[in-house]
Amino acid sequence: MRGLKQLGLGVAGALGSAAVLANYSWNFPEPVTPIAHETLHVHNLFMVIALTLFFAVLAIMLYSFWAHRKSRGQKAADFVGPKSRKQWAWVLLPFACLLILDYGVFGIPAFHAVHMYEDTRTDADLVIKVTGSQWLWQYEYPSEGIKFNSRLVTPRAQIDNQEPKGENYLLEVDNPLVLPVGKKIRFITTSNDVIHSWWVPAFGVKRDAVPGFLREFWATIEKTGIYRGQCSELCGKEHGFMPVVVKVVSQDEFKAWVAQKKGVVATAGADDSKPLTLDVAKARGEKIYNTTCVACHQATGMGIAGAFPALNGSKVATGPVDVHIKTVLNGRPGTAMVAFGQQLSNADIAAVITYERNAWDNKTGDVVQSAQVAALKGAP
Repeated sequence: MRGLKQLGLGVAGALGSAAVLANYSWNFPEPVTPIAHETLHVHNLFMVIALTLFFAVLAIMLYSFWAHRKSRGQKAADFVGPKSRKQWAWVLLPFACLLILDYGVFGIPAFHAVHMYEDTRTDADLVIKVTGSQWLWQYEYPSEGIKFNSRLVTPRAQIDNQEPKGENYLLEVDNPLVLPVGKKIRFITTSNDVIHSWWVPAFGVKRDAVPGFLREFWATIEKTGIYRGQCSELCGKEHGFMPVVVKVVSQDEFKAWVAQKKGVVATAGADDSKPLTLDVAKARGEKIYNTTCVACHQATGMGIAGAFPALNGSKVATGPVDVHIKTVLNGRPGTAMVAFGQQLSNADIAAVITYERNAWDNKTGDVVQSAQVAALKGAP
């Protein structure tokens, strides 16, 4: 009875595991770029060859074990002494087969896939610059004059297990990258701080963003839709909270989006030059704080003991305004405090500093304006 009980528990556990994995796919995501198609083809080819070899060798081994067992009077061969031609043949022949397999059967398709991935010589229809920062992506359309940040918007309550997880948990952003379908797009990657890696599985592309270097790849996306990925390089504490979301639309929709985005940029530029009141600046700064700063300094402003300093009552958030602005602009080398001078606009930096100086127990009454931030950019 005990054995049957254990068997029943084992079967129940296996069925439970299968139910958990029911939504998982055992193959690549549906490929939507030529590179992704080629990658899937090479993967499937290699798997067929590898499995064929595996089962062939396994069958030979099992047959050898059965046909040459001791009970049938077989004796182990004696290889002591000068090597025979047969022994040399059994060593060199498999070696030659492996060379042919590696460089011929595996090497040629792999070389073709890598060459296709790296070939950016053909003129691109659109250029996108992707800059990684801890922990967000910045996208720039140089020809269109558009630049914006893309941050995680999964509520902190879900991350802290205080609310049920959403459908796209940790894979949702405020500003997705928008691209036209059927156009060749040249991506250029770099980083403001540490090494990141921009990865969208359905595109079949993954490229490290390295500080001080410009690295490139290309993609032509064949289907409209929303595609999700994430940073695949261990880039720090919030590494798991740095998603990539790409919205692929028709050419007409893309043109309309570009026109609308340019209008937003122009309006924002005009509005940012206007002085802000304390209430308006605090409201805007709170939103920025809750998407950019809250992970380290916490919603209470008390930080994390031994890791991230508190802002509530701190000398920076209640001291001279210029010191506070420079800290946010330039970060603090050797610590987790990164420079936000290239990540946020002057108006956003002014707003979040205003919020930090007037939130919790901080009541300085200071209202920082974008002109103050602009005047201190580049200052030591």
